[in-house]
Amino acid sequence: MHSGRLKVDEYRDNFADIHPPLSWHEARMASDRCLYCEAAPCITACPTHINVPSFIHRIATHNIDGAAQTILDANILGGSCARVCPTEILCEQACVRNKEPECLPVAIGLLQRFAIDNRSENHHPFTRKASTGKSVAVVGAGPAGLACAHRLSRFGHDVTLYDAKPHSGGLNEYGIAAYKLVEDYAQKEIEFVLGLGGIHPQYEKRLGKDMSLDTLRETFNAVFLAPGLGGSNSLGLSGEHCQGVEDAIKAIDRLRQTRQLNTLPVGRRVIVIGGGNTAIDIACQSKRLGADEVTLVYRRGAEDMSATDHEQAFARDNGIRIIHWARLSSIETVEGHLKAVTFTRTQINDNGLLKDTEEHFHLPADTLYKAIGQHLLEDCFAQCSEPPAIEAGRIATDMNFKTSLDNVWAGGDCILQGDNLTVQAVEHGKQAALAIDRFLNDERG
Repeated sequence: MHSGRLKVDEYRDNFADIHPPLSWHEARMASDRCLYCEAAPCITACPTHINVPSFIHRIATHNIDGAAQTILDANILGGSCARVCPTEILCEQACVRNKEPECLPVAIGLLQRFAIDNRSENHHPFTRKASTGKSVAVVGAGPAGLACAHRLSRFGHDVTLYDAKPHSGGLNEYGIAAYKLVEDYAQKEIEFVLGLGGIHPQYEKRLGKDMSLDTLRETFNAVFLAPGLGGSNSLGLSGEHCQGVEDAIKAIDRLRQTRQLNTLPVGRRVIVIGGGNTAIDIACQSKRLGADEVTLVYRRGAEDMSATDHEQAFARDNGIRIIHWARLSSIETVEGHLKAVTFTRTQINDNGLLKDTEEHFHLPADTLYKAIGQHLLEDCFAQCSEPPAIEAGRIATDMNFKTSLDNVWAGGDCILQGDNLTVQAVEHGKQAALAIDRFLNDERG
């Protein structure tokens, strides 16, 4: 592994914003394309149900603060979601402009970013109701936790926001490719969220170590769990713990927290195992850090990858070689360092199940990133006399995000609902806050 392979301006260019913001002229032109559909399919396609035609109409009529208010009422993290959401499979895929003769959706994501970025900052768009005297603990300061905390504070409840990390943000701060959220945007957005008041952050507090769920339930009127998925899945292979093999999410975290990218080590021949957005992010960032060769290997076909077609195309545009239908079968090391990896070709059998073939291939490598999914760290309930029910390795909830415990709700990646998207986590937090508010109002009644 070596560092400083590129010139300073190359690092700057490689990690610049991949979706530059619209100018005022571009925003006006883009907003004029919206048909303001009465039964707008883009609203239904948005997990947070932003009234898309409404905010775009406000942009077209130069009411930028009104546009931003429409977005933030539905999605308090509308700024980051405008940057990281896969709009191509959500609102923009549903846009009626996709039909002939144009076959090109309205640029909803970019217009959403334009509205948020250009709103007036002279006043906060939300105010708190009078204090209810009720308190809620929110565990996890990622998108779900932040959305829940903000909504509860708007209702007048007092919120203590716990997180195991030194900063709020969750994956927006620690797990998103650096070129998607530039210029410390995640922290700027968090400052805006906390600017409402009534939300009290407590950092470097890990559930199961620094506090227990039992204590939180006794201390607060309600608890919202959004700890994310802190554990990375294992390859289960000999040599997995050698130097050169690393969890992709940890590597992305390190990159996100590094100010001088030329100090980061990067391998010459990098292998990425996985088929999701994290795999794409670490592969592209490795290439942009100066890796000579980056190969992403997935055990099934392109259509089975959880990364969108857009993300896969982006990887190819970045010079990433993608190999499908191959499974990592062995790791070769020399004196504790990664040297090469062997893959076994896979296929689908007559029963529709994945199986190995007799074909193998060998790739030299000095770095291998594991992006094969994460799991809930159940030791967060180690000190708990009555943990919430767990289903398929995640916290079980009903449709209102209520757990098996009478005053505990959960949302975000730690539950089974949704596809682990930032925008879905925001909706989890928002809907859980509504349910918690109803519960607290019943308590007061």
